[in-house]
Amino acid sequence: MSCSISAVILAGGRATRMGGRDKGLVPLAGRPMIAHVLEAIRPQVGHIAINANRSHDAYAAWGYPVLPDQLADYPGPLAGMAAGLAWCPDDCLLTLPCDGPYVPADLASRLAAGMGDADVAVAHDGDRLQPVHALLRRDTLARLNAFLHGGGRKIDRWYATLAMRTVDLSDCQSLFSNVNTPEQCAETEAAMLETQPETRND
Repeated sequence: MSCSISAVILAGGRATRMGGRDKGLVPLAGRPMIAHVLEAIRPQVGHIAINANRSHDAYAAWGYPVLPDQLADYPGPLAGMAAGLAWCPDDCLLTLPCDGPYVPADLASRLAAGMGDADVAVAHDGDRLQPVHALLRRDTLARLNAFLHGGGRKIDRWYATLAMRTVDLSDCQSLFSNVNTPEQCAETEAAMLETQPETRND
């Protein structure tokens, strides 16, 4: 069963390991980190939104809807998923974090191909689930809201209530390399700059 796809980029966390800085806006190889994610996902989906709980004007400058959590006190990525599903204009919603700048060009299509008639398709890195890299049907929103309002916060527990398929993305290990600390940011930036083609001035 195929579906039309929107994407929400999850940028609503506290970013405590980044010193509280808004991770999506932290510079990485000359651009805010979220810009790398936006560039990669834009050709793959019909619509994009950004889930953020601060810096709304900065995120809105990219021209996409900015969706705050509907629950207070940074309850976690499920709240961002709920905001995305409530907004989603397509059949399915792709979720991915703002701090994973290496997004393969076929992420949406591979998750969609693996979804079948399930409620959710979740990426698997070969060792474990990567639950924020997922494709959700829009009609799971009511079940998610009920889970959240019942005090649920853990993604894997909510997924356990759904018809779930896993999708092997073990060949895309860089997808799961999250930039959580200033040190990881520096390492990722150095790796990116090494792979960029040299500019010529002749």
